[in-house]
Amino acid sequence: MLGPLDHPAGPPPGVIIDRSPDAARIYFGSPGLAVLPDGSLLASHDWFGPGTENNEVTVHHSRDGGRSWATVARLRPLFWPSLFVHRGAAYLLGNAGFYGEVVIRRSDDGGRTWTEAGDAASGILRPGRNHGAPVPVVVHAGRIWRGLEAVEGDENWPRHFHSMVMSAPEEADLLQSKNWTFTPPLPFDRGWIPGERPGWLEGNVVVAPDGSMRNLLRTHAAPGINDPLPLPGALAHIPRWELAALTRVAADGRRQRFDPAQDFIHFPGSQSKFTVRFDPVGGRYWSLVQKITNPHAGYDSRHSPYHQRNVLMLTSSADLVHWREERRVLRYREGRVVFPESPVGFQYADWQFDGPDLIAVLRTAWAEAANYHDANHLMFLRVQNFRDSAPDAPDLGTGIGDV
Repeated sequence: MLGPLDHPAGPPPGVIIDRSPDAARIYFGSPGLAVLPDGSLLASHDWFGPGTENNEVTVHHSRDGGRSWATVARLRPLFWPSLFVHRGAAYLLGNAGFYGEVVIRRSDDGGRTWTEAGDAASGILRPGRNHGAPVPVVVHAGRIWRGLEAVEGDENWPRHFHSMVMSAPEEADLLQSKNWTFTPPLPFDRGWIPGERPGWLEGNVVVAPDGSMRNLLRTHAAPGINDPLPLPGALAHIPRWELAALTRVAADGRRQRFDPAQDFIHFPGSQSKFTVRFDPVGGRYWSLVQKITNPHAGYDSRHSPYHQRNVLMLTSSADLVHWREERRVLRYREGRVVFPESPVGFQYADWQFDGPDLIAVLRTAWAEAANYHDANHLMFLRVQNFRDSAPDAPDLGTGIGDV
């Protein structure tokens, strides 16, 4: 069992971009990665935990392909942002604090200085209570697209998240709210699956093979204490811990619909935030996910497989519906029961293509982390020759390849 006293030895895997100044109270969240027009890299993250106010983002810059990093900006108020480059400028699109307004900020100098979001003409895009994540921003059919959620009502997480997609003409001034269109908030019907607080969040807008817009959502499907582990009826072929939702988005960006009879899919890693991107070179969709490798660990909250973020898996698909596990990129004591206080987690990877490689940033809990969720490191990782078949990475908890 991977318990609270099982602290790994040595540094975390990858390149350390930053460390928490107080691992017990200040944690890394929402890692984002972008490639600037000159080939240099930007990485962003927010801070959360009792030592923060949940409204600050830090930006880091690398000129050497991710081998070293410098902090170049700190922005407030901002939370849960997507970092992306559009027409030569860098953007951070997120929220003005926890469940805050949707805001966007632009940098024209490589991430050193950023515009302020002061009103509807300078970056405040949607009022009210909203939620987001560093999910992909996609340009397609003359529009720029991103997923997010409206926070509706007072139900517990994630029941209060209603899925939305926002879009704007790709040539528009992205800082002006009048240029953005939002689909009406789409709730998750608790009758679709039996479970403990079923819901969806952190949708990835993607272009399907037929050219239509889809939104691939993380789907919380943990069973209640009295629910059977197998899903019922037409979903019986999908493992409960690998259920995701794939909505359909209208071409004009004004509608989003979901048919539970055909739009749930089998997606390994669906229980934690993920990033999906299409590779035009190989013609496949790719993702880095937190793979649950011991689905029978237990039903109670302490033993739930939901805590398993100790295996980072590379996956791919030709059609967005059928996903293939390619290789384990990082893993620590795979197959063990992971308790809530376990100090290891490789999570929330955001990534980009870099020639034959895939480069990623991820929040990493390691060694002296408060627990698996409350990451004390921001890491950079390079997956070399990701399109080629390769063996699983050695297990960092044993030093051997197979456990």
